[in-house]
Amino acid sequence: MKNHRFIFWVNGIFLLLVISTTACTKLLNLPTEGLFFPPSSPQYPTAGLLTYTFQLLCYIPPIVCAFSFALLKKIRPKNQNNNFILSSALLMLGFLINEVYRIHITLVYAGIPKLTTITVYGMIALVYTKAFWKRIKSTPYSLLLASVGLLLIAILIDSLHLTNISSFLEGVPKLFSGINAALYFWIICYKEIILATDDERM
Repeated sequence: MKNHRFIFWVNGIFLLLVISTTACTKLLNLPTEGLFFPPSSPQYPTAGLLTYTFQLLCYIPPIVCAFSFALLKKIRPKNQNNNFILSSALLMLGFLINEVYRIHITLVYAGIPKLTTITVYGMIALVYTKAFWKRIKSTPYSLLLASVGLLLIAILIDSLHLTNISSFLEGVPKLFSGINAALYFWIICYKEIILATDDERM
């Protein structure tokens, strides 16, 4: 019965999403068929290949953290580390949404500079780090530091507009940032689940 309700609510939420976005599109006098335009076809077979790979990597942390949180909530509902896993899922979901929907680019059209949006995201990340610093210190946080450092390098290269190959120079550290973030959250969630199941057996 609970599964039926969950399925109903998920479908209902997405129906409301379709209705609201369609209404907003109509209000802006934009074509509604554009809402379901397929992604642009690549000009040649390898065009955007590593960009799409980076985006796929961005899906891993929020999915793994959300699944782990749901599992851990059942095994040990009162454990403090559950909040860390949930917050990690929400933080990385925000990053994923930005990457997929290019919010930092879209907001430029509204007069909000890309740097302002990036600064806001940075402040949110700092709040997350401060709130869970003790927990983060007990994890292989060198992976997280590497991920953040590589992402900052990519942002710096993008802001400099150095050469015609700046997108490639930006893309390499960005890709490895995604790899290390995916590895970090995969490892911490795996360890949390193993620890929780071991405690449950005892």
